Amino acid sequence: MTAFTTLPLKPALLASLETLGYSEMTPVQAESLPPILEGRDVIAQARTGSGKTAAFGLGLLHSLDVDTIRLQTLVLCPTRELADQVSKAIRKLAANIPNVKLLTLCGGMPLGPQLASLTHDPHIVVGTPGRVQEHLKRGSLHGGGIKTLVLDEADRMLDMGFSEAIDDIVGRIAKHHQTLLFSATYPDEIRAISQRMQKDPVEVTVETPHDEVTIEQRFHEVDPAQKIDALAQLLVKEHADHALVFCNMRRDVDAVAEELDKRGFSALALHGDMEQRDRDEVLVRFANRSCSILVATDVAARGLDITALPQVISYDIAHDPDTHTHRIGRTGRAGQTGLAITLCTPRERPKAANIEAMTGKPLPWHPLKVGAPRGKTLHLAPMKTLVIDAGRQDKLRPGDILGALTGDAGLNADAIGKIDVFATRAYVAIKRDLANKALERLRAGKIKGRNFRVRPL
Repeated sequence: MTAFTTLPLKPALLASLETLGYSEMTPVQAESLPPILEGRDVIAQARTGSGKTAAFGLGLLHSLDVDTIRLQTLVLCPTRELADQVSKAIRKLAANIPNVKLLTLCGGMPLGPQLASLTHDPHIVVGTPGRVQEHLKRGSLHGGGIKTLVLDEADRMLDMGFSEAIDDIVGRIAKHHQTLLFSATYPDEIRAISQRMQKDPVEVTVETPHDEVTIEQRFHEVDPAQKIDALAQLLVKEHADHALVFCNMRRDVDAVAEELDKRGFSALALHGDMEQRDRDEVLVRFANRSCSILVATDVAARGLDITALPQVISYDIAHDPDTHTHRIGRTGRAGQTGLAITLCTPRERPKAANIEAMTGKPLPWHPLKVGAPRGKTLHLAPMKTLVIDAGRQDKLRPGDILGALTGDAGLNADAIGKIDVFATRAYVAIKRDLANKALERLRAGKIKGRNFRVRPL
């Protein structure tokens, strides 16, 4: 293990790392940070949860000149969820550097407020390719001063058809810049992008196999007609109070979530056809434990910031082995144990064979006797979410909400879960049996000396 203190980082960044409790580098950080700090181009193979965000985050903040008010770093991400997650991580690392201006620019959000935010150049932009390209074309974003370009989860951006947009963006920014490319896989298209955009890059490949001890995999062959019964049965049997269920198709996501809801499970759907606000609220509820089961497509689940996820279930077997690896990597993180279950119909056996060929090991098949569906039994989530119609624009912070709940509302801190503050609204998770009391008290009292509308989600 190598300590961050061995690197020539700004003292402010070392102070942030200490506050966050990061002392030792992960393998991807240890290999990529030295060349990044030297200004070299880097192509790194790193999956979600490997510490790659801190690797490029520290690199770009170390080279940032806060006194120069112009855009110096551009980070491109495949989805808004991942862009939000990356922005949060960079903000935490920048906590001890005053006056760093970071903007998140993603599609699915109104253009007006983004244009207003861009009247003064930010130092750092994190965004999705389509929206960043739009701002560069409009001239609302100026790329002439960019020193660092980061392509995060580049393989996903290609999968989602962003290749042309990325090429166009590169043509609109400063010619001489450092390019950092992070990808979970190295298909030929990624190699081609690297050859086009990078100069003599340092290649970092960190083998981070999922720890066999921490993730238990089970494969069950099921008849297509019994699939939903099998899923419900497994959720009950495994006491799944926090599980992520993957479907390959958006329409199946809705159908499975609806059927689980009918059977008494606390389940929500997440896919790309949903309005952005609805997606935000689903993610908030799943992360804060006021929804137990999230049914999602692979693309929608990218950037999910859930550290302790005990279970992942593939309702449909993944189309390719890399996607399967991504799915099971959602559980068993940070030393936690996890269970990854895959349902496979007889027609899907060839996909299972592909996974077996990639791993070079026989898959762990388990017989599953699917019983008759039970009547509706309520499986309530442990928390309930309250929405406050105020947010960052009202200078509202998590501490203000916590203070109101533990002060005037008289709740113990252990009854309060995750607090998420967005631009115009905030969400707080409360233990289910105390949620009504908290709602009444918040409506009757004040937060930061002001009355805000509060409602259950």
